[in-house]
Amino acid sequence: QVQLVESGGGLVQAGGSLRLSCAASGRTFSSYVMGWFRQAPGKERELVARISRSASTYYTGSVKDRFTISRDNAKSTVYLQMNNLRPEDTAVYYCASASGWSTFVSPGEYDYWGQGTQVTVSS
Repeated sequence: QVQLVESGGGLVQAGGSLRLSCAASGRTFSSYVMGWFRQAPGKERELVARISRSASTYYTGSVKDRFTISRDNAKSTVYLQMNNLRPEDTAVYYCASASGWSTFVSPGEYDYWGQGTQVTVSS
């Protein structure tokens, strides 16, 4: 069992920045692939960024060069630094963990989820 707790969401003006954190329980954090997803009202949950066990990263096209995912295995925490935020980034952001071997692109490939944190970007 893995428990994930997100923090760092809030209200920010367009062009601003936020840093999301996700703290994980358990002693095997380094063995998990970690992902950040988001879900806007009326839309499907989508992958924003993913970081592998070896810290290689993947970003969806709309956030490339604006968002940075990172992990600190000593603190069992994954971060999402979001810069130059846009109104279309408004959503509930979730972190998730996955084990095994897969593409880790779809929500169904992840085993555990946090409760989500709201990010609202005003224009």
